[in-house]
Amino acid sequence: MTKQKRAVALPRELSDRLAAAILTARNEAGPAQVVRVAVDGPDVAGKTTFANQLAVALKRRGLDIIRASADDFQHPRCHRYQRGALSPLGYYFDAFDYQRLKQELLAPLGPRGNQRYRRAYFDWRADRLRPAPWSIAAEGAILLLDGVFLLRPSLRHFWDVAIYVHSTPWTSLSRAVLRDGAAERQSLVHRYRKRYLPAQHGYRSACRPCQRADVIIDNNDFARPLASFQRHDLC
Repeated sequence: MTKQKRAVALPRELSDRLAAAILTARNEAGPAQVVRVAVDGPDVAGKTTFANQLAVALKRRGLDIIRASADDFQHPRCHRYQRGALSPLGYYFDAFDYQRLKQELLAPLGPRGNQRYRRAYFDWRADRLRPAPWSIAAEGAILLLDGVFLLRPSLRHFWDVAIYVHSTPWTSLSRAVLRDGAAERQSLVHRYRKRYLPAQHGYRSACRPCQRADVIIDNNDFARPLASFQRHDLC
């Protein structure tokens, strides 16, 4: 899916509080340790834009940023749709290659890792393997990884800081139509109602991401993201 672009800077107060939370996590882990930050949330919530904005704000503070997306660790199309193109279970269980994500990115940047990582492995647009070159993380770098379902049980222990970017199902659907154009509105709405929205509902019900995230961003208004640093039942 094409990401929606918004050239809006994070509010200074919000970026300061997020930077403080991330630096606190780094101090607790040790100044040389990479801090792994999840930017979770439903489809079209603005996760990628938010993570990009946060990366800019952190770079201005002189921090080394590793920017990556779970979209670049998807399975091939034949695997993603093996339960059917509209299956919500297929989206949750089959879309992403979490084993590869762990092996190539998350584990190497962890406390026992060798700091040698890839930021991408699969080109989902071309439906082909396209591994990024190996890189070595700088001491004290910050990994910002955006994606859906990042607070699922198999990934929770990888995060030093977890951010959940929230938007309502109606907001997500409206943004998807705006982003992808009115020409395919009918099929797009059908796909979201059958696959993406039910998958997100199931994820919220089973995994309770807002009760596990360190920071929750209400991003229903792109221009006014509202942050909560307390876990609750917003989503």
